[in-house]
Amino acid sequence: SVSNRKTGEPPLINGWIPYLGKALIFRKDAFKFLLDQQKKLGDIFTVHIAGRYITFIMDPFQYVYVIRNSKQLEFHEFANKMASKTFDYPALSKGKFPDLKENLHRIYQYLQGKPLDIISDHMMKNLQDIFEWKCSQATDWETEKMYKFCCSVMFEASFVTLYGRVPAADGRKVISEIRDKFIKFDASFPYLAANIPIELLGATKKVRKELIHHFLLQNMTKWLGGSKVVQARQDIFEKYELLGDYDKAAHHFAFLWASVGNTIPATFWAMYYLLRHPEALAAVRDEIDHLLQSTGQKRGPTYNIHLTREQLDNLVYLESALNESLRMCSSSMNIRISQEDFVLKLEGNQEVVLRKGDWIALYPQILHMDPEVYEDPKEYKFDRYIENGKKKTTFYKAGRKLKYFLMPFGSGISMCPGRFLAMNEMKMFLFILLSHFDVELAENKAVRLDNSRMGLGILLPDVDIAFRYKLRS
Repeated sequence: SVSNRKTGEPPLINGWIPYLGKALIFRKDAFKFLLDQQKKLGDIFTVHIAGRYITFIMDPFQYVYVIRNSKQLEFHEFANKMASKTFDYPALSKGKFPDLKENLHRIYQYLQGKPLDIISDHMMKNLQDIFEWKCSQATDWETEKMYKFCCSVMFEASFVTLYGRVPAADGRKVISEIRDKFIKFDASFPYLAANIPIELLGATKKVRKELIHHFLLQNMTKWLGGSKVVQARQDIFEKYELLGDYDKAAHHFAFLWASVGNTIPATFWAMYYLLRHPEALAAVRDEIDHLLQSTGQKRGPTYNIHLTREQLDNLVYLESALNESLRMCSSSMNIRISQEDFVLKLEGNQEVVLRKGDWIALYPQILHMDPEVYEDPKEYKFDRYIENGKKKTTFYKAGRKLKYFLMPFGSGISMCPGRFLAMNEMKMFLFILLSHFDVELAENKAVRLDNSRMGLGILLPDVDIAFRYKLRS
């Protein structure tokens, strides 16, 4: 039913159950639901979902008008509310914690430029240590589950790079205990994000509490060689008397989730698609071997490989293959909240009348799967982002060049501040994996996307799959 809309407001789709609105259909398959509405109603429409009015802008040429309007269209407040609930720290209110949000935001400079090179070098070294340990275990073909493998390598590498080593004799065991709890918590993440009370989610509350306890100051001070970015966060938290020890620990835990929650599944998909497509695997491996040769570096577990940012950036096939898997597995909703009643002006004299508190949403997965932009969008084409041996950045729809064509990390003010580190880390993982090992799938089954995280980031696989690896001869 389309009800009491002001002139200029987009058509409204209401559900039968007033409060739930379209939430249930949306949860099941947001992608299909939105495409159906677009066919019926055009590129702009409002959906009533669980008490919220969300206006979807479906035309990618209009994205820029939403993204650059950050004064009237706010994001941080929403993100802050959701995060403080999900990770159990007090909301960053201006009264209680003046400038905390801004101070934490400033720290993201440690994840770009020169400081990014330092943290990436540490990540590379830590990844190599972990792979070397894997090598020492693997005398012949070694079979493991792929998601589990990506999870254990990426979790440990990120943890040690960001927070430091656990010096105990069983340091590796401690990290894998934290990882197992993390996986349990992460399984409930979509429900927490959907505002379901944690009390209804079984052991999640207990697991979250245990995880947060690992990050209490008395534990963190024992860890050796952590990163500047985590140190800087600690220093800031110390300035706020009203932040309890538990609250600070919860902030650290949230940061851990932010650094691995999406990188782990993204690494899985990158590896999975490469192994499913031998020609892609060969091209990427070729490029890696070529770089090692031209820089006079030897491959193998006992050699330390060093890559500069420039060398990482020049691996065009590796980057294209990674971007292609990100295109296929990312599903994030970019949300903005209207700060006032106002008229959002769009291209072609279109206007959207918004009420204070209305949500605006972009859903880039629709763009990523648009056959007009990406021919055969369901096919994995590892060289989709390459043209004449160089990075391809021009994509068209209806004959017009798109400013935004690949958005796995959000957009504008809501863009992931750790995206450069995440890309580097995934490239380095694949680099070491392919330079050290022969890898192949050990079973032939289709792995599909599990839709329970639609709108929340990288989708997880619906099943795990076995693969085997052995040292390259």
